Amino acid sequence: MKLVNKYKSWWIVIFFGICYAVVGIAFPNPSSPREAQLMWRLAAWITSIILFGVQLLYEHFRFHNPSRKTALHVAIATVIGAFALAVAANIHALNTGGDNSNLLIASLIFWPIIIGVPAFVVAIIIATVLAKIKPKNKQ
Repeated sequence: MKLVNKYKSWWIVIFFGICYAVVGIAFPNPSSPREAQLMWRLAAWITSIILFGVQLLYEHFRFHNPSRKTALHVAIATVIGAFALAVAANIHALNTGGDNSNLLIASLIFWPIIIGVPAFVVAIIIATVLAKIKPKNKQ
């Protein structure tokens, strides 16, 4: 039972990473008119921001992780999602005969970095602020 609890926060990281991937793959609708595509992308961004906040709060309040660990877990979840999107883009390009294979292969490395670094910075700022705000003890 202790082993399960020890790794429970990592299961949460994987779960949120999969959620980011599902949002990124399922939300955009390229067959929609241009205005509708903008709305789909906006909905995906808003959903991702909500996921980011929920995971950050869950890691902080449920697991009582320190700021650095909370930020690391949130950033790793975003990296998992970004990597899954890069893989999906590569598969889509293979199926449609895309000719940007070098860029797509590079996306496997760069998308996670481009998403993960800012996610870590934002998460550590928010987690640090949350750690400094202590609820008053009721006695």
